[in-house]
Amino acid sequence: MSPVVKGASAAAAAGIVAVCAVAFLKSPGERPVLPFPTVGVLMAGGEHWCTASVVDSPKGNVVATAAHCVAPAGEDGEPGEVAHDGLAIGELAFAPAFSGEGDGSQPLGTWKVRSIHVDDRWTKWGEDTADFAFLTIAPDGDGRSVQEAVGGGAETPKPDWTSGYERDVTVVGYPESEHNPQNKPVSCTTQTRHDDEDPDMLYISCAGFWTGTSGSPWIADRGGPERPGRLIGVLSGGDTDVDSTAALFDERAKALYERAAAG
Repeated sequence: MSPVVKGASAAAAAGIVAVCAVAFLKSPGERPVLPFPTVGVLMAGGEHWCTASVVDSPKGNVVATAAHCVAPAGEDGEPGEVAHDGLAIGELAFAPAFSGEGDGSQPLGTWKVRSIHVDDRWTKWGEDTADFAFLTIAPDGDGRSVQEAVGGGAETPKPDWTSGYERDVTVVGYPESEHNPQNKPVSCTTQTRHDDEDPDMLYISCAGFWTGTSGSPWIADRGGPERPGRLIGVLSGGDTDVDSTAALFDERAKALYERAAAG
C-alpha cells in the first residue's frame, strides 16, 4: 500500500510520542535563537508546499526533501503530469527557519531552487522507497551559500547512506497553517523501525505531523553543540493519521546528492 503523502494537501500523522511546537527565543539586543535553522518551508508559487532541510555538502548548496514534493510520481514507466494532489507544483523556493502568522517571515531569507534531482524509480514508477530528492540552491546576492546562512557545518547534518532501520531520530517539520497558524516547526525525538506494511520503509509514530510535513528530515544522533547528527531519510507519508514513513537513504540517494552538490 502506498503511504498517504503529507505534502500540500494530504492527511498527516498524529501519534503517541510527544511533539513540541518550537518557540523562537530572543534576548534583548540579540538576533533570534533558531532551534532548527537548517529546516524550513519549501514553497511552490510562494505558498507553503512541503518541508525541506539543508544537508552538509562541499559547496553548502544542497537541500533535501521528498520526491513527491518536487516531481510527479510516474506509473508503468511513464512520467506523471501533476503533483500528488492534482495541482501544478509551481516555482520552488526554500525559506529556512520560516515562522509567523499569515505569509510569515523568513529570518534567514528565501533561497531560489536552481535544480532538482529525483530518482527514475520515482519519476517513472512512483516507488515509495525512492521518495526523496535533493535540490541545488543558488547563492544569494552576496554570494553566500544557504549552508552559510543557517550556521555552516556546526548546524548542518551530514548525510548517511548506509544507516540501519533502528535509529534514534529527531524529525522536524512544518505543518500547514490550518493546524499551525503561527507556522512554527514541530519536532519529535523517537526511535525508527521497519514499517509493518512495507519493511523497506522507515516508520515512526509521532503527533503533530500534519499536511505540509512531507520532506521533514529524519536526523539520527542529533545532540548538543557541534553534534548536528546524520540525515538518514525524509518524511514521505503514512498509512493512517498516526503513522509516518520515510525512504531510507541508499546508494542511489547518494548519487542524486552528488549531482545536486556539483551544481
